[in-house]
Amino acid sequence: MRIVKRKKRILVILLLISCALIILFIPWRQSLVFSYEDTDDILAFMPMGNENGFKMQYTHSIHLTSVVESYKITGDNMIRQYELEYEDFAVGMPADAAKGEKFEVKDGKYRIKNMKRDFPYYDLRVGKVRANHTLIGIDEKYALTNYIEPGTWVRVQIKKLSFIQQLEGVNILNGK
Repeated sequence: MRIVKRKKRILVILLLISCALIILFIPWRQSLVFSYEDTDDILAFMPMGNENGFKMQYTHSIHLTSVVESYKITGDNMIRQYELEYEDFAVGMPADAAKGEKFEVKDGKYRIKNMKRDFPYYDLRVGKVRANHTLIGIDEKYALTNYIEPGTWVRVQIKKLSFIQQLEGVNILNGK
């Protein structure tokens, strides 16, 4: 009888340890992840929850006006740029839409819509001087320099993170 109880106790303990390891190490939370460009070291992340998109706003380095890039997440975890909004045709900005896209002018801003540019990730150098890269979520704006050192070259991608991986970087939504 004692042997049976001991085996049950050991089995329960092993089961609890297994469950804890699964909870800690299995990636489950889909997030927009900012990591060092050439490593998997997570600097910051934004849990996506039910949202399937985000925007990145910055000040263009030459013409010093606002640019907003709009992205959504595809079913296969690609980042799809679907819209670009800007205020000036200066260096680095498109003068027209590509095939299948729609160019419009509204409220003094230029917009390219219906873009279908898919990326597994994109690289970004967080602005040091005036770029002021800002992540726009559903209800809030988050200046990247509050979470990532200005001048840092980061890789932006969609990943599922485990609980342990979430401890590596700063959760942009709550700053921890």
